[in-house]
Amino acid sequence: MNQQVTTSIQDYLKHIYDLTKNGAPASTNDLARRLDIKPASVTGMVQKLASAKPALVEYHKHQGVTLTAAGKKNALEVIRHHRLLETWLVQTLGYSWDEVHEEACRLEHVISEDFERRIAAALGNPIRDPHGDLIPTENLIMPTDKSQPLSALRPTQRGAIVRVNGEDPAFLRHLVGLGLVPGAQIEVTGHSQFDHNITIKIGSKSNVLGLPITSKVFVEIN
Repeated sequence: MNQQVTTSIQDYLKHIYDLTKNGAPASTNDLARRLDIKPASVTGMVQKLASAKPALVEYHKHQGVTLTAAGKKNALEVIRHHRLLETWLVQTLGYSWDEVHEEACRLEHVISEDFERRIAAALGNPIRDPHGDLIPTENLIMPTDKSQPLSALRPTQRGAIVRVNGEDPAFLRHLVGLGLVPGAQIEVTGHSQFDHNITIKIGSKSNVLGLPITSKVFVEIN
């Protein structure tokens, strides 16, 4: 990690990466909400990042912010740290998947590249973290995610849950109670066109799920 890239800058780059995954620039208001700071402070920081050598972002007033190649590299490196740490905490130290996010947030900024490589090797170079998020490769390339939200599936389709988009511990524990965890095999048995509720079957158990859940659970079709 570039020693001039501070913890605060890493957080900015990580959130910009996440907000721009769909190809659209991130607005300063979206960044302010993510970071829980005032939009004016965000504007000042992104202007600083845009004028850095090398520039870490491209910023145009009223048009939003995107990462440069250097900014993306730094973002992917801290994301790799975070997701490897979450995996290590679960597999080695016995944490549950709802306990690891904050711990990984604290540690992601301070581990060395040697420590990162040793964790990856000890874990067998995992592809996904405990929530199913893809882990950037050692060369800082994000693998392609072919999953789709459960909300997009229709009756008779089957698949395996591969990823859950959520950090709230209570939400993750709720998903465990429903059996909606990475690796679970599901079958869609019903869909309501009026409220978009979906009926799914996991083993012998059926549940009716709404968009607040089905939009955050991602499946690979069998």
